[in-house]
Amino acid sequence: MKSKNRYAAIIERIFNSRFQSGMTHLDFQREELVTIARQLRLTLPKNLGDLIYSFRYRSALPESIQAKAGPGNTWVIRPTGQAKYRFALVPDIPLVPNLNLAETKVPDATPGIVTKYAFEDEQGLLARLRYNRLVDIFTGVTCYSLQNHLRTTVPEMGQVETDEIYVGLDKKGAHYVFPIQAKGGADRLNVVQIEQDLAVCAHKFPSLICRPIGAQFIKGGGIVLFEFEPTEAGVRVSSERHYQLVAPDKVSDADLQNYRRRLSK
Repeated sequence: MKSKNRYAAIIERIFNSRFQSGMTHLDFQREELVTIARQLRLTLPKNLGDLIYSFRYRSALPESIQAKAGPGNTWVIRPTGQAKYRFALVPDIPLVPNLNLAETKVPDATPGIVTKYAFEDEQGLLARLRYNRLVDIFTGVTCYSLQNHLRTTVPEMGQVETDEIYVGLDKKGAHYVFPIQAKGGADRLNVVQIEQDLAVCAHKFPSLICRPIGAQFIKGGGIVLFEFEPTEAGVRVSSERHYQLVAPDKVSDADLQNYRRRLSK
């Protein structure tokens, strides 16, 4: 049985063994994956964590699970401690780019040798953000990369990961922390990751202003940046901008006039 099918069979069994009509959350532990795999006579994945990671960040949960979400809702998997997880029912609000937004051209400052060899994955995206100071441009704050691929433990969540952490300073002296989630290829931004980033900031940087950022490539080579904020209804997008890295001579006078008009809006 292919890995994807194995993963689906195991996660379906865990969900269906607990679900009852009206439930909004179901808890389980990683060690149960071993038991379920044996019951189904399936070969265990070499990396048990990849099964959970796959459904949290890369792939949709099986249709048999999502069918029990009801209209306007979806099931997600949240961490609740070390090797502990929870199926949670949340509003179905995909974090996807608004393709109707205007694009902003930015003179590409990525070193040529990096452009030549960079992949179109999350690390390639993070490199472009860094060399072109796109986080500074997007947030209006002077920012510096503090750490790449931060892996840490948060109380009541367990181990979590953030692709990159920026810290920043504004003109009034306020200090900020920007956790960055970058997505390349088929991966997609996920509300659970943003919740984790907010928790990391509250735990590790309690005196800084936390502004979670999401980044991903879009069709045509552009880059979209999102800023998120927590609300009573859950995590929501508070700002979104689209950028296109271009050669300096590709930013025309007409482009500059258009960007000037934006200042008056």
